[in-house]
Amino acid sequence: MIELHTWNTPNGRKISVALEEMGLPYTVKTVNISKGEQFDPAFLAFSPNNRIPAIIDSEGPGGQPITVFESGAILLYLGEKTGRFLPRDLRARVPVLEWLMWQMGGFGPMPGQVHHFLMQPDGPAKEYGLKRYGDETRRLYGVLDRRLAGREFVATEGEPSVADFAILGWAWRHERHQVPFDSLPNVGAWYERMMARPATARGFEVHLG
Repeated sequence: MIELHTWNTPNGRKISVALEEMGLPYTVKTVNISKGEQFDPAFLAFSPNNRIPAIIDSEGPGGQPITVFESGAILLYLGEKTGRFLPRDLRARVPVLEWLMWQMGGFGPMPGQVHHFLMQPDGPAKEYGLKRYGDETRRLYGVLDRRLAGREFVATEGEPSVADFAILGWAWRHERHQVPFDSLPNVGAWYERMMARPATARGFEVHLG
């Protein structure tokens, strides 16, 4: 049984979707980041950067428990554990790693800044932040739209990969990013395909706090 320590955020949803898609049994342990529970010493013991999500797998390598923090590392671990959504062949795996790193390095931090500045008081700082990070967020959506031209999934053929789960967690908040899909037909079609998957839908329905 896997314990998923998380909150209802894009990074948390990446993992609930992956766990559902992989058919792994898990329980949710909510970490209320609005109350500072991410700083609890018990949580910091296995998530030292005080960020969600993190997991505890009681049946890790060799049958021994293991903890994993950082959502990208968790996705790679789960892919390795199950042999699903992460190609074994190195040539096929490279695009998955590329697009997972693309999400972790840009399509997450940039819209995350949009979230931040949307909550700031009106004024020059808010306007500057929204323009700077909004422009970059829209650029990243454009990169994704071009990548998905003629493709069913972001990095693999036939079925999604952990990169799709990672990117979907953030695309889920596209309305909050102020990015409609009207001018992103490929992203819009991909988003609908992913959300139509029963396991993915369950991953977004499960209560994360």
